[in-house]
Amino acid sequence: MLSLEQSYDYCRQLTGRTAHNFRFSFLTLPAEKRRAMNALYAFNRVTDDLGDDPTISLDLRRTQLKAWRQSVLSALSLTETGSGAKIPGTAEMATLDDHPALPAVADVVARFHIPQEYLLAVIDGVEMDLHPLEIATFADLEQYCYRVAGAVGLCCIHIWGFHDQRAKSIAIDCGLALQLTNILRDLSEDASLGRTYLPKEDFVRFGYRDSEPWPNVMDDRFRSLMEFEVQRTKTYYERAEELFPCLHADGQPILRAMLDIYGGLLREIERRHYDVFSRRVSLPKWKKLWFAGRAILLHKCGFRQ
Repeated sequence: MLSLEQSYDYCRQLTGRTAHNFRFSFLTLPAEKRRAMNALYAFNRVTDDLGDDPTISLDLRRTQLKAWRQSVLSALSLTETGSGAKIPGTAEMATLDDHPALPAVADVVARFHIPQEYLLAVIDGVEMDLHPLEIATFADLEQYCYRVAGAVGLCCIHIWGFHDQRAKSIAIDCGLALQLTNILRDLSEDASLGRTYLPKEDFVRFGYRDSEPWPNVMDDRFRSLMEFEVQRTKTYYERAEELFPCLHADGQPILRAMLDIYGGLLREIERRHYDVFSRRVSLPKWKKLWFAGRAILLHKCGFRQ
């Protein structure tokens, strides 16, 4: 039978295998909050994978996400009623109710008083990708990004600790900054899957016809479009800086590391003159470790973020 500690260990291992950027920022946290972030990441990873598995049909993915939602609700309700986290009957997952991440996820939600609607919003966001996604305006993109990133930001600040209610709206904008960076980095990959997250109104603004599927072509209009999107994303990074004084002290280094790592990806896109087609934009491992180490050092030296 899988214990709660084994569930946390599963989440830690999953994070280590798949969180190519976030796991470095997790190093800045105290042990209890670090393992909570591993569980939160595992929840997001499992949700994404259930919705993005190209080897199964869209109908089956919809069914699995529906089952996952019910399994998450069941696990959370058991914790809320004082029965403890849901412990699966076997170490091998027979159904989603038996998923090894669920005990840790339910424990984190209870321990850090995370509203369950934030987790459900993430599932809503992944379900949006299973339908033809129409992003006509930036307001449409904001709604999508709230579900897949802003709601995650709200979960994060409950784990990190905050003492100012302004933190909630800023955390949503912080999630938007990181998700916009992901969108710009993954333009080519998403296009190959038939997904375009940038608003249609932006393509029209820079010379693309409303009905024209945008090509993977590095021309002047594409560079102008990308420059516009990068500059808009930077405004949300500036907003995210306002989150530091709202957080408990030991939650500030992880925010610093996250903003530096993802801000580094945005700067790399600029350095490549917006070429996101020839190869995937990424940072070397040493640089991500350096960002995390610097955040820890600044915190230990009492530097005010």
